[in-house]
Amino acid sequence: MNESAPLLLHKRRRQFKDRLSFGLVCFFSTVTLLPLFLILWDLFSKGFKQFDIKLFTEVAPTSMEAMLARMSGEAIPGGMLNGLTGTLLMLGMAVLMAIPTGLAAGIYLAENQGKPLSTWVRNLSELLQGVPSIVIGVVVYIWVVRPMSSYSALAGSVALAFMMLPMIIRSTEESLKMLPSSLKEAGLALGGSYTAVVLRILLPAAFGGLFTGSLLAVSRVMGETAPLLVTALGAAYVNGNPLQPSSSLSLLIWEFYNDPNLLPLVWSTSLLLLLLVLSINLAAKSISKRWKIQ
Repeated sequence: MNESAPLLLHKRRRQFKDRLSFGLVCFFSTVTLLPLFLILWDLFSKGFKQFDIKLFTEVAPTSMEAMLARMSGEAIPGGMLNGLTGTLLMLGMAVLMAIPTGLAAGIYLAENQGKPLSTWVRNLSELLQGVPSIVIGVVVYIWVVRPMSSYSALAGSVALAFMMLPMIIRSTEESLKMLPSSLKEAGLALGGSYTAVVLRILLPAAFGGLFTGSLLAVSRVMGETAPLLVTALGAAYVNGNPLQPSSSLSLLIWEFYNDPNLLPLVWSTSLLLLLLVLSINLAAKSISKRWKIQ
């Protein structure tokens, strides 16, 4: 009895510490998630009122149209078609520029570890990831906008591509490192060239990680505003010409916020942008689970 009493006391203390730690983790997790849920609730409750088919088929209204509608007690007319098409246009061009470059750089880093050039590329990639987005926008303004003498969707896509590169490079390098070395050795032993082994064996085997990293890079830049203010500028119409100014969802949010008559449209535009980013992130997680390397 005397020997078991200290053991019982020690067990109760451990159980108390375990329950206390679990309670603290749950409490701080709730505190962390509460602001997120409040933001989501605010967006859905206020943004859902403006959600209709016109939101996707009409361009953003002018300040005068919004003011007349509010004075008559009607819903603000128009939508965000110009911002939605501009976002898709710039993201599409940014993907075409960033993914091939990022894949090539990631493959080089994975296959040439320890070499001086790979160290420099890796360090520059990490440095680029830490550069503020507005600084990238200013650099692209000097490199692209000023020589072209015009703001354009092309300049905006170049800025977004620079921001996507670090994540694509890192995800490519890490995905290729996770592959067993036997894959490469078997391909070379069967007589395949180095290029064929990389393109036909290694890249398909790491497709899940590569695709997930690319999707996350797209969702990362989809809501950027600062670099587009000094590159794409914005447009009040649907523009399919990459050499002309173009709008985006994030630019529309900025424009709506600065106009008291258009302020209610901030919520619906923000909700749409949030849903797009959320959909891309969920798709990336789903693909990552299905293509997980065993």
